[in-house]
Amino acid sequence: MPEDDQWYFDEDVIERNFVKLDREAEAGGYHLNPDTEFTKELVLGLLVNERRYGYRSCPCRIADGDIEKDRDIVCPCDYRDADLDEYGSCYCALYVDDDIREGRKKARSIPERRPTREERERMKEVEGERSRASAQGSGLDLRYPVWRCTVCGYLCAREEPPLVCPVCKAKKDRFERFL
Repeated sequence: MPEDDQWYFDEDVIERNFVKLDREAEAGGYHLNPDTEFTKELVLGLLVNERRYGYRSCPCRIADGDIEKDRDIVCPCDYRDADLDEYGSCYCALYVDDDIREGRKKARSIPERRPTREERERMKEVEGERSRASAQGSGLDLRYPVWRCTVCGYLCAREEPPLVCPVCKAKKDRFERFL
């Protein structure tokens, strides 16, 4: 990391942000990587990206610097839950599952889920075409399925339900497809 970015953040700033992120993760049913030194480097990367771009894009991915193009990689990224579910950690290993947190297994390299820039541009075109067609018809056309927590009623629109309900902390298997 270039020194001119790192000087801006002293250890106290990094520590405060680490503690806040850890508290928010645990409150949401998630866990930060137990390797504190590694995790604080990721926190520094988030802070640097926030200073550069105005938002905390994933420290392990190249951001465009345009929030509309990078919305899927603003931390926590859109790919976190799928990565945690399949591999036990997110792409950069900031968030980990219980097995990694408890030391029963180690975080490992995982494949990138984010589509290439070209694929994202094509998906945006297709989405625009679908939206125009939907506006002309009378049917409801949703980009993502809507999931409902059967415990508290929380609704979210995404490809898969969250691993943990952010409201009542129910597990993924307590969600049902709503729309």
